[in-house]
Amino acid sequence: MPESSISFSADHLANQFLVAMPGMVDPNFAGSVIYLFEHTERGAMGLVVNRPTEVNLSTLFDKIDLKLEIAPLLDQPVYFGGPVQVERGFVLHESNPNLSYSSSLIIPGGLTMTTSKDVLEAVAGGNGPQQFLMTLGYAGWGAGQLEEEITLNGWINVPLNRDQMMDIIFNTPSSQRYQKAMNHLGFDPSDLSGEAGHA
Repeated sequence: MPESSISFSADHLANQFLVAMPGMVDPNFAGSVIYLFEHTERGAMGLVVNRPTEVNLSTLFDKIDLKLEIAPLLDQPVYFGGPVQVERGFVLHESNPNLSYSSSLIIPGGLTMTTSKDVLEAVAGGNGPQQFLMTLGYAGWGAGQLEEEITLNGWINVPLNRDQMMDIIFNTPSSQRYQKAMNHLGFDPSDLSGEAGHA
C-alpha cells in the first residue's frame, strides 16, 4: 500500500499555529491565528487566539455564578475561539503537572486545553493556571478538510516551540499576534498573495 502524501498522525499539525492567508474570505477566520490542539485522520480542532470579544472575564464569571475578585483578571477579554459550539467555554493554558482538571486535553510538547468548569473555579480561587486564554467556541474541520484548505492557500502552518507560542498567546497584545506569528516564518504578511500558485 503506497503511503499517502499527507502523514496522518495525532501530532501532524497539532501544537502549531495556523495563520490565515490574505486570501481567506471566511469572515470567521480572516486575519486569524489559530492554535491547533488536535489533528488526526478524523479532522482537526483549534482555538482562535487573536479575536477578543466585548465580553470580559468578570461578566462571564457572573453568568456562571462564580465570583472573580482578582483585579488584573476582571477586564481580561474572552476570545472568539471559532464558530463551533460558541456557547461552550474553552480554556487554553500552560501545562502544569501539579494542576489537573476533570476534562483536559494535554497537547504533547505544548499547552493544555480544558473545558471543565473546575479550571475556572480554580482561577476564581486564585490557584488556577497563571497564564490562560478563555474562548467561547472553537474551530473545527472534518476529515481531510483542513489539508484541502491549506492546499488551496487558505492557511499557512507555523511550527514554534512552546516558549515562542506562549509568548505570542499570553504576552503579545492580541492585535499583534498575527504579525508576530508571521514574523517567525521570516516574511511580512503584506508580501503574500491571496492566490494559490500552480506549478
